[in-house]
Amino acid sequence: MKKIIVIMLVLCAVALAFYEVKTYRSNARYRLEGFAHGNGRLESTEVTIAAKLAGRLENVYVNEGDFVRKGDKLALMQLNVLKAELAQAEAGLNQAQAMLKQKESALRGAESRFNREKQMRSKGATSEQEYENAETHFYSCQADVAAARAAVQVANAEIQRVQADIDDSLLVSPLRGRIQYRIAEPGEVLSSGDGVLNLVDLTDVYMTFFLPEEIAGKVRIGAEVRIVLDAIRDIPIPARITFVADVAQFTPKTVETQEERQKLMFRVKAKIAPELLEKYIEYIKTGLPGEAWVKLDDDAVWPDFLILKREREQQGR
Repeated sequence: MKKIIVIMLVLCAVALAFYEVKTYRSNARYRLEGFAHGNGRLESTEVTIAAKLAGRLENVYVNEGDFVRKGDKLALMQLNVLKAELAQAEAGLNQAQAMLKQKESALRGAESRFNREKQMRSKGATSEQEYENAETHFYSCQADVAAARAAVQVANAEIQRVQADIDDSLLVSPLRGRIQYRIAEPGEVLSSGDGVLNLVDLTDVYMTFFLPEEIAGKVRIGAEVRIVLDAIRDIPIPARITFVADVAQFTPKTVETQEERQKLMFRVKAKIAPELLEKYIEYIKTGLPGEAWVKLDDDAVWPDFLILKREREQQGR
């Protein structure tokens, strides 16, 4: 019986020692000298693709989760009203051009008469009244031509405006990204500015996390960061600090530990290297939770679990 008790005590001691060693090693990564640690999630800039003009949504060419490139067509608004406006504007232009030709013809006749009256006046072969009438008519025709040319410009501008509205009725992607939500469906009547799609910019991905006020003051813009996502804990992701809040705040409820939520914290943003995003753009998923380590001391050496693959190759590991 005593042997059993002794064996059980030894096993308990071994288990306790193993747990303490494991806990110490686990916590040691959060007490690295020259580094700061924070929890966060991958985020990215979101763009709402919206209707410029009120109207009915004709078609949506993409689905949620689709990857799109800059210039890809996403949706189309109905064009029947705009096409009618374009036809009306083109008719107005034709009318203005016909009026301009008429006024230019009248101007040429008035100019010829005025020149003739001017010559006759110099020879004393016409009255002062005839000369003044010809002069007045000539300048009046000049004003009419100027007004007609302005009308042609206005008609051209109206055509360009309607054509621009037609072009804007085809909604295209302004960037490379992924469709996150379809906000509207074909057949819905939308107001000006109503959203049709929500697009995630996969070229601008970052992690937002929070650091205590005594640490945030040591973080500089451009400092190196290594991000470790819960989904791929064995692959550190390089990033750079691009933002540190000027004002402290209480951290949101999404921060995991109660101790962190009780402190005044500064919001910090670390952006993933653009060249890395470009290389793996089709595999990027936002919303993934993870951890970030910020290098506070330029002379600090990254621990083994945060060393990048290329750094290992350079070191011959």
